[in-house]
Order: sequence, then structure tokens, then C-alpha cells
Amino acid sequence: MGNVLTYETWEEDKAGFVLEGLSDTIEVLKWAYREYGGEIVYACSFGAEGIVMLDLISKVNKEASVLFLDTGLHFDETYELIEKIKGKYPRFKINMVKPDLTLPEQEALYGKELWKCDPNLCCKVRKIEPLSRELGNVKAWISGLRREQSETRKHVQYINKDDRFKNIKICPLIHWKWEDIWNYITLNSLPYNPLHDRLYPSIGCQPCTQPVIEGNDLRAGRWANTGKTECGLHQTGGNG
Repeated sequence: MGNVLTYETWEEDKAGFVLEGLSDTIEVLKWAYREYGGEIVYACSFGAEGIVMLDLISKVNKEASVLFLDTGLHFDETYELIEKIKGKYPRFKINMVKPDLTLPEQEALYGKELWKCDPNLCCKVRKIEPLSRELGNVKAWISGLRREQSETRKHVQYINKDDRFKNIKICPLIHWKWEDIWNYITLNSLPYNPLHDRLYPSIGCQPCTQPVIEGNDLRAGRWANTGKTECGLHQTGGNG
């Protein structure tokens, strides 16, 4: 871990020397944990991609640090799945990261159901700020982004300079298709959120997630009819 690739050294390294030697998901994960050791965390939403990533990570680092942004607004099914995952991978260090404001405190400050009147601000308070606090303690983080998911994600690389959180974002699943994700879950008999069987391909906070009509964009159920497509964790500017 002599010359570790960091946000500060990115301009010099460009990560080119790394990308040339990485050709698949496991290689990327092995490189990441070898490069960053205890200074890398996986930010997991516990969706279908997250379940695959957790299983793959377990083959590389059985004591990996995992964080979940516990907004207090998730589906019961999501919390139940997390408990199953804790049982399946008992050596993982799963950190349930909460916002600084409780829901009653947020309501007192910004009004009732902020996610309806200003979803960008709600995501900022309940997701972006808590994650920023956590990622300030590490040099890199892992994300389950896939290029197929949306237009905003189609250019993501295995290794990315993250200007929002000022560190390195590693995305081992960029080439995986939705079919690949489910083939892996099925072949390995992995637990998953039952909401996926009820037409929820992408699962976030309960008030901002709806089922998707078959054939539509996989993320069409997130912040439906608002014009919002991302919570802001994977964007470099603005509140959402």
C-alpha cells in the first residue's frame, strides 16, 4: 500500500495503470481491499445489486465494513432483509448510519413530509450529509452502480474520482446486466427483498418508491412524477 491511489493523487495517476490490469468484478474487489485495507467501506442499499455485491465481497474480505443509510423511512422488508444478511455474513461490520435530525426534528424544522415538497433537501439531510460524514473517514468506497441502470450512470468506470465526497469510488458491477444480477442471486440461493417480486426493481425510502410497470426504466419508480432521478449520492453538484 505504498503509493495508494487517492483523491489528492488522482490528477497524477489517472487510475490508468490500475484499469489496465482489471478485467472483472472479483479482480476489482481484490485490488480495492489490497489497496485500501481498512480505509474502504461498502455503501449498501440492500437492493438486488447490493445482495450480489455483499456475497462477492464475502469471498474477498469476510470482515468488510458495510454502511447502510438508515433514513428511518425504509420499508419494513428492507430492515428484515438486513437482519437476514447479518445472520448470513456474521463477520461483516454493518453500520446503520442515521441522519443528524430525527424525523420529528426534521418536521419541526422544515415542515411535514419534506420528501413531498422538497425531495432534494430531504435526500440531502437524510442521505448525503450522513454519508459525507462517514466517507470523510476513509480513502475509498464501493458502490453497486451499473451502467445499464440509467443514462446518468452509463459512463461510470470501475474506479472513479468522486468530487462530491473527495475520495475514490469503486464500482465493480458496471458491466453487469439486470439478468446477470438475478442469475447470480438464484444460482447462489441468496436472500433478497421480497418487494422485488412485487415490481419494485429499485428500492429506496418507502414514501419515494413505487412499483414499475414491466418494460419501463428500472429506476422509474424512484421519485416518480417529480423529475428527480437520483438521491444525489452519485452526482457532483446540487442538493439532489
